[in-house]
Amino acid sequence: MKKFRNIFLILFVLVFFDLKAFCATAWVNNLRASFSSNRAIIYAINIRTFNAKDSNQNGIIEENLGEEKGTFLNAIDRLDELAACGVNTIQLLPVTPVGKVKALGTAGSLYAASSFNEINPQLKSPKSKLSVNDEMRKFVDECHKRNMSVIVDLPCCGSYDLYLKNPDLFKKDKSQNPIIPADWTDVRLFDAGTGEKINADVYNLYQSFLDLMVDLDVDGVRADMASMKPYSFWKKLIDGTRETNPQFLFLAEASPSWKKAPSEYVVLTPCDRLLDAGFDGYYGNYSDLKNWKTSHEFFSNVMPDVETAKKYSANKSVLGNFATHDQVSPILINGPQLSKMIIWLNSTLPLNAYYIDGFPMGDNYIYPWANKKAAKTFTDDEYYFVHRGQLDIFNFSRKPQGAHYDVFQDFFIANKFRNLAQNVLSNGNFVTLRTSLPGVFAYARSFNGASVIVIGNLDFKRTLNVKVSVPKINSELPSVPIKISSNIPKVSKGKIETQLAPGEIQVLFFSSLDLK
Repeated sequence: MKKFRNIFLILFVLVFFDLKAFCATAWVNNLRASFSSNRAIIYAINIRTFNAKDSNQNGIIEENLGEEKGTFLNAIDRLDELAACGVNTIQLLPVTPVGKVKALGTAGSLYAASSFNEINPQLKSPKSKLSVNDEMRKFVDECHKRNMSVIVDLPCCGSYDLYLKNPDLFKKDKSQNPIIPADWTDVRLFDAGTGEKINADVYNLYQSFLDLMVDLDVDGVRADMASMKPYSFWKKLIDGTRETNPQFLFLAEASPSWKKAPSEYVVLTPCDRLLDAGFDGYYGNYSDLKNWKTSHEFFSNVMPDVETAKKYSANKSVLGNFATHDQVSPILINGPQLSKMIIWLNSTLPLNAYYIDGFPMGDNYIYPWANKKAAKTFTDDEYYFVHRGQLDIFNFSRKPQGAHYDVFQDFFIANKFRNLAQNVLSNGNFVTLRTSLPGVFAYARSFNGASVIVIGNLDFKRTLNVKVSVPKINSELPSVPIKISSNIPKVSKGKIETQLAPGEIQVLFFSSLDLK
């Protein structure tokens, strides 16, 4: 690690001086191209909480006390913050109106959609005379001004309110009762039809949503539980949208590992069929990272995604779903070290980086009022329903935040490094490296004579000394330690020797190393 040369200086300058901030050009949607080349850094937000103003800091937004819930307009105030951190894509959790009957939480679940051709009035600013649609359009435009794409969640089910209004949209059991998929008690299952005959009414419902998103200049959608609708349903929707919007992204919440439907009444369309239907991306198995103990487990989950990209000639890609709104905060599982590992894996694996609001500062999503009776409710649920350790999507609650500035530092630097080393990390080979310990994984990304080497300790309790076999490497090669703790790895002929703290991940950059 003797020769830092000019690489460190370039990294330093680009980390703190982002030239893209000075480029003001007309917005052109290139999200599909960005996603397929693994260049998307996605940040998912719940507008209802994203920039909420909780002045008394009790965790609940009480407008009668002068506090302010999250809205499209006050969300704009935080966009510069995200752009400065390297985020280039915003994912909006559902913005459709929410159900109030048989609801979960005092504001209603974001995923219990009561309409698909309107925007949730909860997200409108009381200080503005604009319509909620125009406020959302302004938010999207402000994202585009900062070179950030916008994708919006498309819920998979309808609220009980929508069922009462239009029961013909929904699938029934043998007793003609609407189906509750899994334990999602606040929603009912749409009857999207079959592969041979899709339900035109449900199709039109979804088409109205897509028409609205296109009208609002949104760049793509993430289809919640996409596998619960047939191939032909999605094929028709996607093909129709692409006729006029060829770069409109369709991301499927679906994984190759999902083999069982959440209900006997649910159609399960395999992930590969969804990709064939036109979806650009899918979810990996990365939420299981916390359970992996060996490099074999690690690579057995990564390599299928590498092979999928080859199968589709790099026109499809995967999402780094290490921590989503459905997952318990990594801070509660293995502390800041797991969060840091997720950050650097998101930045160096062949996938699109994904973060949920609050993650960069290590929010544990623990709410002191959770599941207690509410002083006030806007639904028929009198309790502050939440899932422990997960981002609140059921109430008007505080802005996601935390106090782990060390995690934020890694988030900032990793995203900047990802952009700096974009050619290597987007186009580079993925090379597995042999280690002397089963609990340590190592891999390289190599392109055009440069390589990034990543070494990680899956043991979050023990410090490990490890040797990594690296062909062609030697101590004379110029290199930069991008992410290390106190111990600088020792490079010698054919190997790297290093000490890894519990859960530590190390990242090294070599400007003259070509690995295959």
